[in-house]
Amino acid sequence: MDGGSGAAGLAALSVCESILLSLTENEIIDDAEARAILADAAAAHRGAPPLADGGAGDHEEAAALIERVLQGGNSVRHASRRAEQAGTADGEAQP
Repeated sequence: MDGGSGAAGLAALSVCESILLSLTENEIIDDAEARAILADAAAAHRGAPPLADGGAGDHEEAAALIERVLQGGNSVRHASRRAEQAGTADGEAQP
């Protein structure tokens, strides 16, 4: 894998986000626990020493991405769910 492209990291973030959403939707964990997991991950990156290869900003960038997920601004599933809810707000069923 090419770590320089960032694609692997973005893929991992998406997979983890989907797992957390699935766990909450299936009531295995609650929203508070999912948020705590994300907050812990962001805090771990905020407190991490710079990477040996000189990527001093990598941990900060990772923390910022995790915090965006935590705020609900990075989820494709959340966006589609909001669109579905908006479409059903008038009581009409969606296909």
